[in-house]
Amino acid sequence: MGKIFVIGFGPGSEEHMTLRARWAIEQSDLVVGYKTYIDLVRELIGDREVVRTGMTEEVTRAQAAVELARAGRTVAVVSSGDAGIYGMAGLVYEVLIEQGWKPGDDPGVEVVPGVSAVNAVGALLGAPLMHDFASISLSDHLTPWDVIARRIEAAAAADFVVALYNPKSGRRTQQIVETQRILLRHRAPETPVGIVKSAYRERQQVHVTTLADMLNHEIGMLTTVIIGNSSTRLYEGLVVTPRGYQRKYTLTGANERGRLEPMPWALQSGAGRAGGPDLP
Repeated sequence: MGKIFVIGFGPGSEEHMTLRARWAIEQSDLVVGYKTYIDLVRELIGDREVVRTGMTEEVTRAQAAVELARAGRTVAVVSSGDAGIYGMAGLVYEVLIEQGWKPGDDPGVEVVPGVSAVNAVGALLGAPLMHDFASISLSDHLTPWDVIARRIEAAAAADFVVALYNPKSGRRTQQIVETQRILLRHRAPETPVGIVKSAYRERQQVHVTTLADMLNHEIGMLTTVIIGNSSTRLYEGLVVTPRGYQRKYTLTGANERGRLEPMPWALQSGAGRAGGPDLP
């Protein structure tokens, strides 16, 4: 019986790869992946057979993995970040489902989760994702731009923190401009924005800026952008979105039972604009 491991290996640094991801690669006969991803895990692949393809050949990769697994091979399909977030997991399942495959059939499938770009970027910036957020890819390669724009509009109006994947490429330059324009209709120009390129890789770059100024920084396909909501604050270079504990509890005092006591927001120091707290 064949087996497909669909592996999210995280941002690319070995220390941020899960033990299960490492184990799954070691158990595999061959590895299938985008050439850049193959290079990132080259040391773990060793002398295993490799099937590598280009950026827009995801379907070819999924079909190859399924065909090889049906022949009895153990195949590792690798994706950076998490394979189930803009990764290869869904496409592998789509190919199998088109062939009438059901769970329990040959080949077996295991999706191995990994640290997504939004998690890696959030950690480098501070804590921007502490409250509800929306993850949106600006690539219109598979999704029409008008659909993407409606999602941005809805997320902006609902005051979600917004994480942008695939924000810009050599050919796609206007989507990020339009995204900024939509967000500025709903958010203050000084809203904090974090821009991170190649998180936890050799060429990592981290920039903290504002919504009004974000387009003055380098943004590309290796970049993830996080735009704060109305409560997000900057503190000593960190981007932090309060969860709301300061509105409900005093963070410095406890009652006789050692539990935090509810405290009216008006009695706490540092009430910020738009109803949100300033950081202590």
